[in-house]
Amino acid sequence: MRILGLDFGMKTIGVAVSDPFGWTAQGVEIIRRKEENNLKSSVERLKAICDEYQVEKIVLGLPKNLNNTSGERVEKTEAFKRRIERDINIPVELWDERLSTVGAERILLEADLSRARRKQVIDKMAAVFILQGYLDSK
Repeated sequence: MRILGLDFGMKTIGVAVSDPFGWTAQGVEIIRRKEENNLKSSVERLKAICDEYQVEKIVLGLPKNLNNTSGERVEKTEAFKRRIERDINIPVELWDERLSTVGAERILLEADLSRARRKQVIDKMAAVFILQGYLDSK
């Protein structure tokens, strides 16, 4: 069973997928959005990815604040979750993503990537962190 991991941001969606056994997460791509509130093409691309990898579940990072409170990004993420469930018809589980971007940034710094290159891949790596955290918890 393959699981898709998503890091949902204002301008991008980082995408990762598990191996067929659900042991490891690999980065797939970054979906770039021109308008924050226009999700149609993003959802269509996610559907194509789900079909390609035969995804049976989606794990969506929930961007809670460090003190465990919810803000505007949590509300938008929850709305995105409902949209995915409606349009793609695959169950979506929210997963606490606190510090996923920090962890991804640390790994990319250790790999000695330039700032420009880190910026190109950070959201995909954050999706890998979210999904791998979920897989490790199971």
